[in-house]
Amino acid sequence: MSDHAPRILIVDDGESVRKLLAPLVRHDGFETVGASGETEAVERFGEAPFDLVVIDPLAPGLDGPALCRRLRSAGPVAILALGAGAGEDEVVATLDAGADEFVSTPLSARELRSRIGALLRRPRAAGAQGGPGAGVIEHGEMRIDPLRRAVTVGGRPAQLTFAEFELLLAMASSPGRVWARDQLLGQVWGASDYRDPRTVDVHIRNLREKVEPEPASPEYVQTVRGVGYRFREDAA
Repeated sequence: MSDHAPRILIVDDGESVRKLLAPLVRHDGFETVGASGETEAVERFGEAPFDLVVIDPLAPGLDGPALCRRLRSAGPVAILALGAGAGEDEVVATLDAGADEFVSTPLSARELRSRIGALLRRPRAAGAQGGPGAGVIEHGEMRIDPLRRAVTVGGRPAQLTFAEFELLLAMASSPGRVWARDQLLGQVWGASDYRDPRTVDVHIRNLREKVEPEPASPEYVQTVRGVGYRFREDAA
C-alpha cells in the first residue's frame, strides 16, 4: 500500500455502495471519489491515481464487465465488485473482465474490511527493496519481476490483474508445492473465510490464457486433481 491515505473510486448508480463503505471511510481514513456511470468512472480514473476501484456491476445502466475491461486498459488498479443477487454467470463474467474479487452483499463490516485491506496491500516480495531485477524469478521462458510487478513469457509482456499476479508469484516462488484453493485464497486475499473457492479457478483460467503457450495444456500452472494447483517444478 502506498504512504498516502488509500484512494478509492466508488462506481454505483446512487448511494448504495457509498453508504456501505461510509463507516470504513471514517474508521480507516480512506479517501473516496464517486462516479455514477462508466464514462464518469473512466474520466475520474484518468484524472488521478487510485488504489482501489469498487463497483456495483449489477447497478441499472452499468455494464460491469465492460467497465472492468476499460479500467484494465487504462492502468493497473485493484478492482472489487460488490453486488446483491448475482448469478454465477454474472460473477464469472465480471471476474473474466478483470475484477479481482466479486463479493455478494449484504456483508459485515469486518468481512468488507478484510477484503478491502487484502486488495490494498501489496506484498513486499523478496528483493523488493533492491534495484531493478532484484528478486526476479525465472522459469523457462517466464520472467517474473516482483518489484515492477511485471511478467514476460518469451520476451512478451503479460498484462496481469492484481489477483492473477499474486497467484502466479505465490506458486512460482515455491515450484512443485501443491496449493489447495483455500490456501491460495488466504495467500492473495488474506483469508479464505467467506470466499468462494471458485474465484481461484476463474483467475487461474484467465492467468493461463495470458502466460501459457497452450492454455488447454498448461506448461507452468498445473492442476492437481482433487486438491488445487501447483507451479511445475522442473520448468526452471
